[in-house]
Amino acid sequence: MHDYLLGIESLSKSFSGIKVLDNVHLQVRSGTVHSLMGENGAGKSTMMKCLFGIYRQDSGRFFLEGEEFNFIDPKHALENGVSMVHQELNQVTQRTISDNIWLGRYPRKGFFVDEKAMYRASRELFARLGIHLDPNLKLDALSVSQRQMVEIAKAVSYEAKIIVLDEPTSSLTDNEVRMLFDIIRVLRSHGVGIIYISHKMDEIFEVSDEVTVLRDGQYIGTEAIENLDMERIVNMMVGRDLGHRFPPRTNVPGEIHMKVSKITTKYSPIIRDVSFELRRGEILGISGLVGAGRTELVESLFGARTLESGEIYIDGRKINNSTAQKSIGNRFALLTEERRSTGLYPVADITFNSTIANVKSYRGAIGLLDDKSMTRDTETQIDNMRIKTPSYKEQIRDLSGGNQQKVIIGRWLLTDPDILLLDEPTRGIDVGAKFEIYQLIINLAREGKSVIMVSSEMPELIGITNRIMVMSNGRMAGIVETEKTNQTEIFNLAMKYLINSTEAEI
Repeated sequence: MHDYLLGIESLSKSFSGIKVLDNVHLQVRSGTVHSLMGENGAGKSTMMKCLFGIYRQDSGRFFLEGEEFNFIDPKHALENGVSMVHQELNQVTQRTISDNIWLGRYPRKGFFVDEKAMYRASRELFARLGIHLDPNLKLDALSVSQRQMVEIAKAVSYEAKIIVLDEPTSSLTDNEVRMLFDIIRVLRSHGVGIIYISHKMDEIFEVSDEVTVLRDGQYIGTEAIENLDMERIVNMMVGRDLGHRFPPRTNVPGEIHMKVSKITTKYSPIIRDVSFELRRGEILGISGLVGAGRTELVESLFGARTLESGEIYIDGRKINNSTAQKSIGNRFALLTEERRSTGLYPVADITFNSTIANVKSYRGAIGLLDDKSMTRDTETQIDNMRIKTPSYKEQIRDLSGGNQQKVIIGRWLLTDPDILLLDEPTRGIDVGAKFEIYQLIINLAREGKSVIMVSSEMPELIGITNRIMVMSNGRMAGIVETEKTNQTEIFNLAMKYLINSTEAEI
């Protein structure tokens, strides 16, 4: 154990009497990428938070370069060479890149911050990592991927011996993933040990040296990547063979449910002259390149974006989804792409997050909320959605990503929607939880609900949709029958209206 750069042995942790980690182990070698895998709720994040001093373990020991340690808080961990880049970035967006990197440890010249020294140190750090950003830029001017690069640079600036990357590519394009992997290779060549948490199998096989799998809070095993294949990892993660990656597509589309006629949005980025029909009981996928207008389209249908022209009809009746409230009244539901920033109330409990979209239905005669009804419906959704949680009173931020997503889907189901708009519904979710969400979507379509699903994962769209609409530069490039199409046809349609878009990625 002590020959490793980092050793974690016999780690256990419980919350509210429920054991989240049970005697787990991890050993990370210097200059290697060690992937940590498991289904949502397997204990990966809890393990890393114990390492980083956010949680205090019930039992177990940590070793760094052979010396036993226990960090009292994240600052203590950083000062001793252990950094963590969280999936949810916590940055001061109104300050510059340099400010965010050196926050709390500014170089000084007398009583004043040495701005020149800070800028110079930032430039040297970026040159070392191959990052091309001006350190004087404010963070709110950066994309999510650029902000993530800044956070990685900050971790490196502490001369970290261990860096934990938690779902680092969840918001990145393919080009940006390549940049991240280049940075990882640089770090590995300097002897840094990297703990890499991801659900994306192709990344695991490209970047990993070793893989450790947890399941239900227990240690399943560690293997060198060359001894593994996708089937073996999935079996270790879920404890069973999944067989087919997608459930049988048993829904049968019926009559036309919604008709969208020549809608164009008012503000940039613009959706231009989009028309299509959606059938009752149909799953319609939306594909396209980054920036093609996929998210903007579903937001326009829900009233989160203003229409300049065009019409929407439900069962032949013209509707006006000019606001989200009107959309809910017209029985629409929108699952947003970024659940953490636009879908969750992180410091609120599961009950609040489950019932907030339908809160009016819980008001009594004098306007007071009926807590019993809210609790009953929340517990029903916890059971129906198979949400792993100690209690309906648990704060939603303490759930795994997959379980958070199930809570949000359950929230919208309580509004009894007819049309579900799902934007990247399985982003950041493990293979087992993905299967459950696929099955849920198919079941909803079987019940007669109509589903529009945006996804960047082509196999996902081909696996569960009935038809796929391809967006290109804000326009509809075409609609294809899923069973008759292929990835080449979809890619060619995605390029149809593309102009000056060398940055775009599927």
